[in-house]
Amino acid sequence: MNVSGLESSEFLPFAFAFLIGLSMLLYAILDGYDLGVGILSQSVGQEDRDRMIASIGPFWDANETWLVLGVGLLLVAFPVAHGIVLGALYLPVSLMILALVFRGVAFDFRKKAEPRFRPLWDRVFWMSSVVVALCQGYMLGRFVMGFEKGLYPQAFAVSFGMLVVAGYVLMGSTWLVLKTDGELQKLAIRWSRIAIWVMVMGAILSSMSAVFADTRIYDRMLAFPELTLLIVMPVVSVILTLLMHFLCGVLPLPDDKLSWMPFAIAVCIFVLGFVGLVYSFYPFIIPGKLQIVDAAAAPASLMVILAGAVLVLPFLIGYTMVAYYVFRGKARDLSYD
Repeated sequence: MNVSGLESSEFLPFAFAFLIGLSMLLYAILDGYDLGVGILSQSVGQEDRDRMIASIGPFWDANETWLVLGVGLLLVAFPVAHGIVLGALYLPVSLMILALVFRGVAFDFRKKAEPRFRPLWDRVFWMSSVVVALCQGYMLGRFVMGFEKGLYPQAFAVSFGMLVVAGYVLMGSTWLVLKTDGELQKLAIRWSRIAIWVMVMGAILSSMSAVFADTRIYDRMLAFPELTLLIVMPVVSVILTLLMHFLCGVLPLPDDKLSWMPFAIAVCIFVLGFVGLVYSFYPFIIPGKLQIVDAAAAPASLMVILAGAVLVLPFLIGYTMVAYYVFRGKARDLSYD
C-alpha cells in the first residue's frame, strides 16, 4: 500500500504538468492563429477584413477554453506555483484579460454598432489582439527567466513578446492560406513567407540570449546527450522553414492543392519550439526555483482533480473536432445572425 501511494505521488504531479503543458500548447496553436488574424486585420480593406474575421468566427471564442483549462489546472494542482506566477505577473495578466474583454466586445460591436463607429471597433479588435499577444509573450519571457529582476530579464521578456506576435502572425497568415481564396489568399501567402523568417530569426536570437543569460539552460542544453537534441531540433526547424519558404513560392496551386500545408508546417514549428522550451527548464515548474514534485498538491487532492480532468477532456477535444469538421472549407461571408 505504501509502495502504491509512493508511485501515485510521484506520477500525479508529472501527469498534471503534462496536461497543463498540453493545454497551453493547444491554446498557443488554436488561439494563436485567430489572434494572428486579428493582428493582420488592419492590413486590408473592409471586405477582406470581413472575410478574415469570418474565417475565425466559429472558433475564436472556444479556442480560449484551453487557456482557462491550463490556468485552472495550475491553480488546483500546483497552488504554490500559481501564487508565484500570479504574484509576479499580476499587471500583465490584468492587461491581457482587459484586452480579451475588449476583443470580444469589438468582435460583436464592429457589425452591430452604427456604421460610423465601425472603423473604431475594427481598430479596437486589432489593438486588443496585439496587446493580448504581447502580454502573453512578455509573461512567457518572464517565466523562462524565472521571474528574475533587472534590466536584462525585462528586455528579454519584451523581445519575447515581439517574438510571440511574429509567431501568431505566422499562424494567422497560414490559417488564411487554408481558409480563403483569390487575392486575399495570395496576400496571406506573402505574409506567411515573410512571417516565417521573422519568427525564426527572432527565435534564434531569443534562444542564444536565454542560454547565455541563464547558466542553468546553458549547462542543460550543452551537456551530452542533450547536445544531440540541441542539434536535431534546429535542423528540423530549418528544414521546415525552407519548406515553407519554397512552398509559398508556388502556392496557390490548381484546385487549392496543398493550401493546408503552410498551416501544418507552422503547427510543427510551434510544437518543436514548445518542446525545446519545456525541456530547457524541466523538472522545474518555476524555472530555477520550484520543482514539479515540490509544488504539487496532496496526492489525494490530485486524484480527485485527475478524475475531473479525465471526464472533461474528451468533451473539450470532441467539441473542438466537431466544430472544425462542421465549419471546414473556405470562409463564407461574415454573418452575425
